[in-house]
Amino acid sequence: MNIDMIEAAALRIKGHARRTPLLSSPFLDDIAQRRVFVKAEALQHTGSFKFRGGWSAVSALTEDQRNQGVIAFSSGNHAQGVAAAASAHGVKAVIVMPADAPAVKIDNTRALGAQVVLYDRAGGESREEAAEPFTKAGMILIRPYDDEYVIAGQGTTGLEIAEQAAEQGVEAAEVLVCAGGGGLSAGIALALEAKAPQMTVRSCEPEGFDDMRISLSTGQITAHNSPASGLCDAILTPQPGNLTFPILHRLAGQGIAVTDDEAMRAMALAFNRLKLVLEPGGAVSLAAALFHGDALNEDTTIAVTTGGNVDPALFAKVLQTYG
Repeated sequence: MNIDMIEAAALRIKGHARRTPLLSSPFLDDIAQRRVFVKAEALQHTGSFKFRGGWSAVSALTEDQRNQGVIAFSSGNHAQGVAAAASAHGVKAVIVMPADAPAVKIDNTRALGAQVVLYDRAGGESREEAAEPFTKAGMILIRPYDDEYVIAGQGTTGLEIAEQAAEQGVEAAEVLVCAGGGGLSAGIALALEAKAPQMTVRSCEPEGFDDMRISLSTGQITAHNSPASGLCDAILTPQPGNLTFPILHRLAGQGIAVTDDEAMRAMALAFNRLKLVLEPGGAVSLAAALFHGDALNEDTTIAVTTGGNVDPALFAKVLQTYG
């Protein structure tokens, strides 16, 4: 896994993925007591950075592999990214999703042309069991983070951050990234190592599901002990990826954990100050930037807000409570 793979992914993605904006607001700077930029990946196709990895992986398949079709596991954002990429390439896609995933993500994945297979994770059913008939039939598995082509696609976000920060005259910054398995964090870290070495990635997670923070602290992959569901569904993974963790252990700073309350406050502030719609899991990086200044070392932070596929009722409640 290296910068060459990320730059190759950037060539395949060019003209298909959006170059998402780097936003700022003096109101957010005032709250954080430092300069805050927001990389708005919620404005990416399908409402999440996951489109990048999905396109990178599908576009790298051989013709024979495309004919076999693809299968993916996801609570929603990876599902939509793979479904959209597969549809554009004329590839059949099956997406295995937890039955308790937000309805908007399930509906959107189906609308993008994928076959959705639901499984009961709360009842102990595994995604592997639900996927078995399709993997046995030879469909190509595109993992949400432990896949080199997916990591390379997510790393194109880091290439853009390096370019956009330079346009703003920013050399040194902490880049705060919402982290599940670590595909986006690892891809950005590799891109910044090559293109903006004075920037450091910091992974951000919800409290109780901060397996990346714990793993970076212990120096080895460590699972959390929380249940499978929570407010920040988009980034709830049991432990870091086998491919992603060594990259982050080498390149990233210590992780940061935020409360659900802080994530929802960040959602409201993003909407009110930037007119940006975020889902809870996509807002934890901004929550870290705004409310965890004591954990930060630089005068400038770049929060990568990773997804905007929020349930409308939840979003309305957040705005009513925190707006």
